[in-house]
Amino acid sequence: MYKQILVPVDGSPTSNRGLNEAIKLAKLTGARLKLLHFVDPFAYIGGFESPAVFVSDLLPVLREEGQKILKQCQDTAAAGGVSAETMLIDDGSGRLCDAVVAQALSWPAELIVIGTHGRRGFRRVFVGSDAEQILRLSPVPVLLVRGSEDAEGAGGATA
Repeated sequence: MYKQILVPVDGSPTSNRGLNEAIKLAKLTGARLKLLHFVDPFAYIGGFESPAVFVSDLLPVLREEGQKILKQCQDTAAAGGVSAETMLIDDGSGRLCDAVVAQALSWPAELIVIGTHGRRGFRRVFVGSDAEQILRLSPVPVLLVRGSEDAEGAGGATA
């Protein structure tokens, strides 16, 4: 069964649902978790910032917040009786889906578990779906965990 499970996390309720499912699976199979947080600074850039402001002010805050998210998720896994290592990707290049697939190959993961909003129709077209891209590109099985209606309304930033 699965011994290495990769879990992208962003601290949103939907992401936490995915983490909780991964913890359940890990307990059943004796798997290890690798929690991955991807810093996407371009989601916060308005185009008016100077490069110096970006490097000195914005990026350190995003890195610090990412480390906090990883620590909270690692603590959640430990409370559930599962060991988890963490990884922060903050090089500012690429897309989330590419980073997840690269980690799945290099670690190597046997399963990816990710929370998803499950958007359909126009919302999916306009907002996009990181989960869908991971599903399409993944070299290993992917478990998509649907967020609740409440989680989507909370504005979480997962796939």
